[in-house]
Amino acid sequence: MVPFLRILGIETSCDETAAAVVERDAEGHSNVLSDVVLSQLDEHSAYGGVVPEIAARAHVEALDELIEEALKRANLSLNDVDAIAATSGPGLIGGLLVGLMTGKAIARAAGKPLYAINHLEGHALTARLTDGLSFPYLMLLVSGGHTQLILVRGVGQYERWGTTIDDALGEAFDKTAKLLGLPYPGGPAVERMAQAGNPDRFHFPRPLVGEARLDFSFSGLKTAVRQAAQDIAPLSDQDVADICASFQKAVSRTLKDRIGRGLQRFKMEFPATGAKPALVVAGGVAANLELRGTLQALCDKNGFRFVAPPLRLCTDNAVMIAWAGLERMATGAAPDALDVQPRSRWPLDSNAETLIGFGKRGAKA
Repeated sequence: MVPFLRILGIETSCDETAAAVVERDAEGHSNVLSDVVLSQLDEHSAYGGVVPEIAARAHVEALDELIEEALKRANLSLNDVDAIAATSGPGLIGGLLVGLMTGKAIARAAGKPLYAINHLEGHALTARLTDGLSFPYLMLLVSGGHTQLILVRGVGQYERWGTTIDDALGEAFDKTAKLLGLPYPGGPAVERMAQAGNPDRFHFPRPLVGEARLDFSFSGLKTAVRQAAQDIAPLSDQDVADICASFQKAVSRTLKDRIGRGLQRFKMEFPATGAKPALVVAGGVAANLELRGTLQALCDKNGFRFVAPPLRLCTDNAVMIAWAGLERMATGAAPDALDVQPRSRWPLDSNAETLIGFGKRGAKA
């Protein structure tokens, strides 16, 4: 039987600095003892996006205090944790270096094993922490850097069924917001404006809808938004609201088609899993209520359970990193050596082919 385990998690892959302490009992039940996140929104908002060097500096300035605070809130010392888990990729290399080097230093000084965690695996396994899901299940990861449909077979066992061939969905939201003069981050701004808009005023394209492949594309949609805005410039507030609503509707219809086909494939490959099959949504874009509603209705129609972890665990956080470390420990996986290196690109599915649109270096994830 797997023993009771407790771990300190560290997350610094982009523009949130985070630390958390999570424990897992012998039956696999979790308990979040502390969860500390410091957003860098104010530092980056003036630039309309994340500036890597500013992000790395902010991690350096904040991380030590956040780790101390996480341990304090958990009423623990380093001696009381069994291991250290730190994000090792994918992400901004400067931020990854800060978090992973800090994790290495703590592991070495405290004599604790280190687990270098794939940030995306943290997202993939969060639903097991929050909802106790059993394998297998589908995960839709929608964030500023990733849009993927992943089959989660088990810890360390992932199959990429679909991915974006150009922009990630979060990136499309941010670029649309910037084009329309809305503040950063773009996703929440577009969603707020869309509430007052007419979603039928503009008929934006639904990329790849109807195709058997499960990939995504948002570059053409973004271009259509730019063209519509240019055609009616200067824009009134109502024009902006209508564009946002029409853009969001196009995204919603695109996801409905892409994910609907993914659910059908899952039912064909796993016709008798026992429990009701599940679709998990994760990433910052998962906070969009219209998209959540679309996915909930789609799951209801197809007999799937829709699982959306709490919003604070959909965006970047250290709880998911700690939990991924605990899941690895529970499988008996060996810890990482202290010379492990951060990786700006780290696909969950290492066997997935690189698609056109990813450039010479291949897919980030």
